[in-house]
Amino acid sequence: MIVIDTHVLFWWLSETRGELSPKARAAVEAEENGGEILVSSMSAWEIALLVRAGRLRLSVNVADWVDAAARIDCVRFIPLDNVIAVTSINMPGTLHRDPADRIIAATALWFGAPLVTKDARLHAYPHVQTIW
Repeated sequence: MIVIDTHVLFWWLSETRGELSPKARAAVEAEENGGEILVSSMSAWEIALLVRAGRLRLSVNVADWVDAAARIDCVRFIPLDNVIAVTSINMPGTLHRDPADRIIAATALWFGAPLVTKDARLHAYPHVQTIW
Protein backbone atom coordinates (compact mmCIF):
# COMPACT_ATOMS: atom_id res chain seq x y z
CA MET A 1 0.00 0.00 0.00
CA ILE A 2 1.22 3.47 -0.91
CA VAL A 3 -0.21 6.98 -0.92
CA ILE A 4 0.54 9.07 -4.00
CA ASP A 5 0.78 12.83 -4.24
CA THR A 6 -1.27 14.77 -6.78
CA HIS A 7 1.52 15.18 -9.34
CA VAL A 8 2.30 11.45 -9.15
CA LEU A 9 -1.36 10.64 -9.85
CA PHE A 10 -1.38 12.96 -12.85
CA TRP A 11 1.91 11.68 -14.30
CA TRP A 12 0.92 8.05 -13.74
CA LEU A 13 -2.50 8.36 -15.40
CA SER A 14 -1.33 10.69 -18.15
CA GLU A 15 1.18 8.12 -19.37
CA THR A 16 3.96 10.61 -18.67
CA ARG A 17 5.58 8.08 -16.38
CA GLY A 18 8.93 9.42 -17.56
CA GLU A 19 8.37 12.24 -15.07
CA LEU A 20 8.46 9.68 -12.25
CA SER A 21 11.78 8.72 -10.74
CA PRO A 22 12.78 5.05 -11.11
CA LYS A 23 11.94 4.42 -7.43
CA ALA A 24 8.58 6.18 -7.70
CA ARG A 25 7.69 4.29 -10.88
CA ALA A 26 8.68 0.98 -9.27
CA ALA A 27 6.58 1.73 -6.17
CA VAL A 28 3.49 2.52 -8.25
CA GLU A 29 3.97 -0.44 -10.59
CA ALA A 30 4.42 -2.79 -7.61
CA GLU A 31 0.94 -1.82 -6.37
CA GLU A 32 -0.81 -1.96 -9.75
CA ASN A 33 -1.33 -5.72 -9.62
CA GLY A 34 -2.99 -6.73 -6.39
CA GLY A 35 -1.77 -3.82 -4.26
CA GLU A 36 -3.45 -0.61 -3.24
CA ILE A 37 -2.74 2.96 -4.28
CA LEU A 38 -4.35 5.44 -1.91
CA VAL A 39 -5.20 8.89 -3.23
CA SER A 40 -6.44 11.67 -0.99
CA SER A 41 -9.62 13.31 -2.25
CA MET A 42 -7.59 16.49 -1.83
CA SER A 43 -5.78 15.46 -5.02
CA ALA A 44 -9.07 15.61 -6.95
CA TRP A 45 -9.53 19.12 -5.57
CA GLU A 46 -5.98 20.11 -6.60
CA ILE A 47 -6.41 18.71 -10.12
CA ALA A 48 -9.71 20.59 -10.54
CA LEU A 49 -8.11 23.78 -9.23
CA LEU A 50 -5.15 23.49 -11.62
CA VAL A 51 -7.43 22.85 -14.60
CA ARG A 52 -9.64 25.81 -13.72
CA ALA A 53 -6.57 28.05 -13.36
CA GLY A 54 -5.31 26.93 -16.78
CA ARG A 55 -2.15 25.37 -15.34
CA LEU A 56 -3.14 21.82 -16.30
CA ARG A 57 -4.89 20.46 -19.38
CA LEU A 58 -6.86 17.23 -19.51
CA SER A 59 -8.33 15.51 -22.57
CA VAL A 60 -11.68 15.12 -20.75
CA ASN A 61 -13.48 17.16 -18.11
CA VAL A 62 -12.16 16.94 -14.56
CA ALA A 63 -15.09 14.97 -13.16
CA ASP A 64 -14.70 12.28 -15.83
CA TRP A 65 -10.92 12.17 -15.32
CA VAL A 66 -11.28 11.68 -11.56
CA ASP A 67 -14.05 9.12 -12.07
CA ALA A 68 -11.82 7.14 -14.46
CA ALA A 69 -9.03 7.21 -11.87
CA ALA A 70 -11.40 5.95 -9.18
CA ARG A 71 -12.46 3.01 -11.37
CA ILE A 72 -8.91 1.62 -11.52
CA ASP A 73 -8.89 -1.55 -9.44
CA CYS A 74 -5.84 -0.69 -7.35
CA VAL A 75 -6.89 2.93 -6.65
CA ARG A 76 -8.84 3.94 -3.57
CA PHE A 77 -9.70 7.58 -3.02
CA ILE A 78 -9.57 8.47 0.67
CA PRO A 79 -12.12 11.12 1.62
CA LEU A 80 -11.15 13.98 3.86
CA ASP A 81 -12.79 12.90 7.09
CA ASN A 82 -12.60 14.40 10.57
CA VAL A 83 -9.71 12.15 11.64
CA ILE A 84 -7.47 13.10 8.70
CA ALA A 85 -8.48 16.78 8.97
CA VAL A 86 -7.48 16.93 12.63
CA THR A 87 -4.36 14.81 12.03
CA SER A 88 -3.24 17.29 9.35
CA ILE A 89 -3.18 20.03 11.99
CA ASN A 90 -1.76 18.00 14.88
CA MET A 91 1.06 16.17 13.11
CA PRO A 92 4.30 16.01 15.07
CA GLY A 93 7.19 18.30 14.21
CA THR A 94 7.11 21.05 11.63
CA LEU A 95 5.55 20.75 8.21
CA HIS A 96 4.94 23.68 5.88
CA ARG A 97 1.52 25.29 5.82
CA ASP A 98 0.12 24.17 2.44
CA PRO A 99 -3.21 22.58 3.39
CA ALA A 100 -3.26 20.13 0.47
CA ASP A 101 0.21 18.83 1.30
CA ARG A 102 -0.68 18.58 4.98
CA ILE A 103 -3.82 16.57 4.22
CA ILE A 104 -1.99 14.24 1.82
CA ALA A 105 0.82 13.76 4.37
CA ALA A 106 -1.75 13.15 7.13
CA THR A 107 -3.37 10.49 4.95
CA ALA A 108 -0.04 8.70 4.62
CA LEU A 109 0.62 9.07 8.34
CA TRP A 110 -2.84 7.79 9.30
CA PHE A 111 -2.58 4.73 7.05
CA GLY A 112 1.07 4.09 7.92
CA ALA A 113 1.89 4.01 4.22
CA PRO A 114 4.80 5.60 2.36
CA LEU A 115 4.03 8.72 0.35
CA VAL A 116 5.25 8.80 -3.25
CA THR A 117 6.11 12.42 -3.98
CA LYS A 118 8.70 14.60 -5.66
CA ASP A 119 8.04 17.43 -3.19
CA ALA A 120 11.29 18.16 -1.32
CA ARG A 121 9.36 19.79 1.52
CA LEU A 122 7.56 16.51 2.18
CA HIS A 123 10.83 14.57 1.92
CA ALA A 124 12.24 16.85 4.62
CA TYR A 125 9.39 15.98 6.99
CA PRO A 126 10.74 13.09 9.08
CA HIS A 127 7.42 11.72 10.33
CA VAL A 128 6.18 10.42 6.97
CA GLN A 129 8.13 7.90 4.92
CA THR A 130 8.54 9.15 1.37
CA ILE A 131 9.59 7.55 -1.88
CA TRP A 132 11.12 9.31 -4.83
